[in-house]
Amino acid sequence: MSRVSVNIKRLDPSVELPRYAYSGDAGLDLRANETVDIPPHERRLVSTGLAIALPDGYAGFVQPRSGMALKHGLSIANTPGLIDAHYRGELKIIAVNLDSSETIHIEKGERIAQLVIQEVPVVDLVEVDELDETDRGSGGFGSSGVQ
Repeated sequence: MSRVSVNIKRLDPSVELPRYAYSGDAGLDLRANETVDIPPHERRLVSTGLAIALPDGYAGFVQPRSGMALKHGLSIANTPGLIDAHYRGELKIIAVNLDSSETIHIEKGERIAQLVIQEVPVVDLVEVDELDETDRGSGGFGSSGVQ
């Protein structure tokens, strides 16, 4: 298992640092740094009180927590939210309530999202006149026969 060190700064000294719930987990739990109510089908920008410094060649991906999604309909509007290596501002979560009738109440300190940090390559795009042939070809959504 590879490891990478990531500098993190508490913008609010009372904030709990993200951590893995279980050994081997991919996502670090992110917590709300404010209490907020999200009415049905609405979005709120939720503070985490944290900033990070990802090293070059890495990116952070903020993703929903499956339990919150199933139990309450809480998701992330731009899932996964992308954190570039040179961003140094506060991590904020664009939380969305997908429930059609219930307001979601989030307490300060509640785990509301996960942060996955991954190595990402720098890609050199090479323009060509033709692309190579594959079994799939240009088949799009549903082309594999999935019903």
